[in-house]
Amino acid sequence: MQLVLITGLSGSGKSVALDALEDAGYYCVDNLPVKLLPELVAFLAEGGYSRVALSIDVRSGETLDALPQHLQTLRGAGTDVKVLFLMAKDDTLIQRFSETRRRHPLGDGQRTLPESIARERELLEDIAALSHHIDTSELRPNALRAWVREFVEVPAAGLTLLFQSFAYKYGVPLDTDMVFDVRCLPNPHYDPKLRPFTGRDEAVVQFCEADAGVQKMLGDIRRFVEEWLPWFDRDSRSYLTVAIGCTGGRHRSVYLSEALAAYFRDRHSRVLVRHRELSI
Repeated sequence: MQLVLITGLSGSGKSVALDALEDAGYYCVDNLPVKLLPELVAFLAEGGYSRVALSIDVRSGETLDALPQHLQTLRGAGTDVKVLFLMAKDDTLIQRFSETRRRHPLGDGQRTLPESIARERELLEDIAALSHHIDTSELRPNALRAWVREFVEVPAAGLTLLFQSFAYKYGVPLDTDMVFDVRCLPNPHYDPKLRPFTGRDEAVVQFCEADAGVQKMLGDIRRFVEEWLPWFDRDSRSYLTVAIGCTGGRHRSVYLSEALAAYFRDRHSRVLVRHRELSI
């Protein structure tokens, strides 16, 4: 069985992610109490279900503490378990709750909305450490659906390496482990002929390949990640996110993310690439 667990902060898009998996053919259960996880998985396995997606969040209360052990037991029994943690910036979450006028699950009349969000982050901290993160602050629902489908298709064993481009003017992604600033490099944006293209287009690729500084930056980042990747792997990390940032998130960071992903795909079987600003 492939089991995908969707968790994360309230208002971060868990329902969108679960719907995307349901559309992809997964049997989905929303807001499952943690204590029922082993029994439900066993029941569905006996029933022949091979792809299952579950949503578990802070509404499970104190039983959340048992989730890491349940996941370890399921993996030990041969279940392919993937854990996806959705997150967003506080101001984004506050805006979403204001727009929908929904009450936060931890809103008890004593806490403000920001206090409820902060408390939820604390309660989910241990689960977040076991998960692959997606920062949905700047993502449209269609982009999130695509990223979720991409995530579940990655082979289960070992560490998944993700390269993500972004624009500094929209903020550094929350879901990153390493950040590289490439704003010092020549910017194709200032060439009117290159401005309409992105770092995936041949014209911009040729521009970047011809520039010695861009190639030196590419080699330096590649060597750094290559040297330290085994250390993260030995630390039993499931996911490592490398974020590459430039001014607009469309040219230099996109080119470098694509080039790095292409290099590591020949050496590492579990590689993803995302472009946050191209998804907006």
